[in-house]
Amino acid sequence: MVKGKIRVRIKGYDTKVVDESTAKIVDTAIRTGAKVAGPVPLPTKLEKITVISGPHIDKRSGEHFEVRTHIRLIDILEPTASTVDQLSHLSLPSGVGIEISA
Repeated sequence: MVKGKIRVRIKGYDTKVVDESTAKIVDTAIRTGAKVAGPVPLPTKLEKITVISGPHIDKRSGEHFEVRTHIRLIDILEPTASTVDQLSHLSLPSGVGIEISA
């Protein structure tokens, strides 16, 4: 049995994909016999970008874009060896970033 806990951070731009990935990770952890705390939705990071629409004619007009990064946090308490093995071989959709720390 692995001591301690595993903290998983999931980042993505699409909430549906992030929530599906969290559901897969939680289901995998529970199936292997580990206790799960979470998922905890962390605040959404909002990045706003302004681009000048016409650089030669009208420099006062601009277009506004925003990028939202959704973050979820999962703590896996009392993980087993099979939990770590299943999490490392888990296939998740593209567009999702995962950080696993012990």
